[in-house]
Amino acid sequence: MLVAGIDSSTQSCKVVVRDAASGELVREGRAPHPDGTEVHPDRWWEALSAALEQAGGLSDVEAVSVAGQQHGMVCLDADGEVVRPALLWNDTRSAEAAADLVDEIGAQAWADAVGTVPVASITVTKLRWLASHEPDHAARVAAVCLPHDWLTWKLSGSPSLDDLVTDRSDASGTGYFDARSGDYRRDLLRAAFGRDDVVLPRVLGPAESIPGPGCLLGAGAGDNAGAALGLGADDDVVVSLGTSGVVSARGDRQAADPTGTIAGFADATGAFLPLVVTLNAARVLAAAEHLLGVDHAALSGLALSAPPGSAGLTLVPYLEGERTPNLPHATGAIHGLTLATSTPAHLARAAIEGMLCGQRGGIAALESAGVRVTGVRLVGGAARSEAVRQIAPTVFGVPVTVPEPGEYVADGAARQAAWALTGSLPEWTAGGASTVYSGPETEGLWERYTEATHKHLDHVE
Repeated sequence: MLVAGIDSSTQSCKVVVRDAASGELVREGRAPHPDGTEVHPDRWWEALSAALEQAGGLSDVEAVSVAGQQHGMVCLDADGEVVRPALLWNDTRSAEAAADLVDEIGAQAWADAVGTVPVASITVTKLRWLASHEPDHAARVAAVCLPHDWLTWKLSGSPSLDDLVTDRSDASGTGYFDARSGDYRRDLLRAAFGRDDVVLPRVLGPAESIPGPGCLLGAGAGDNAGAALGLGADDDVVVSLGTSGVVSARGDRQAADPTGTIAGFADATGAFLPLVVTLNAARVLAAAEHLLGVDHAALSGLALSAPPGSAGLTLVPYLEGERTPNLPHATGAIHGLTLATSTPAHLARAAIEGMLCGQRGGIAALESAGVRVTGVRLVGGAARSEAVRQIAPTVFGVPVTVPEPGEYVADGAARQAAWALTGSLPEWTAGGASTVYSGPETEGLWERYTEATHKHLDHVE
């Protein structure tokens, strides 16, 4: 029996087809998504169709599950047509709407209600923005869903909005779903959007499915929950370095952090996945490569040739605003630039150290909430850099385990599809062999980074 997992991420669509019993990879495919923070969902469907064709199609596949980027606002009219291009998680135009919603309802009230204090990435803030800035579009909205919900619905072939489905993990990132009770908070939806007479996707349990054309369609998941399922990361702290940086740890209680640092999301198994998100991760390295005129490998080599701590050169990596801390309009900054540190090697290392320090802030937040951190599992595109691997333990202060590169979100979706097909969560995971990196923590680096960010925050404010 074969199952398929789909990862519809910000940058691309990936498909893996695996044996349901063993987890063996049979075939795979991928296709790019367009750039931008606003994308018409049809582009996702086109990419999925291309990736499926490259992966050999679904004719012999018995169950499929879709994981995808969280928070994206997909609005449909009464005929199921897309009202406007989807606003993605990294679209910050709803920052003012987020601030207004927090002022109106209160940070602690939001944290208690849904586990998350709204910031610009959260769907509920985008609905407030839509109601305020595009009232004609808002008036047409008959259903609101998320990227993975929409793709599952398209795969089902149903024309009915009532057949939209989602799962706890993705719904928990909307700002109007209580993952503890399993109920939507339509009062919060109404407070943001001005009305709540819209169809919201039915929330499936982790092993539930709906019928599709020739196969079962699993509940799906948000990308972070999908990656945790693919890795089998039951008790580990996971740092994922993709377009965004995500620090997460599975737990049995929903976080309720009134500072908004920790998002109290759900995972894909029925538990919870408190996490901290930064907007700037792999893109920091891409910016450094562009600035220095080098490729990935050369940046890594330059960084490793510089001394730990970059001789005091510190990069604050808020290159496109930031979510943690919540500074949607911030920019980056360089501190400690001297004649001695004005070299490509020092800048390369400072870029990597600054990006990793942003993630250490997330680790510290989870620790303050009671998560015990004795090691970190490092994944994501930026984790393929040898410099990132070697520098990470000197920034985090704990050993870092790096599994073989893989499509962990798609793998998690495939594992969920096997769960829906067989009725039990398979034991296989897709983490592969791992390498452990360790080393002494770089003295003073975290303190200098913290001081630099505080100076920068004073400037921004």
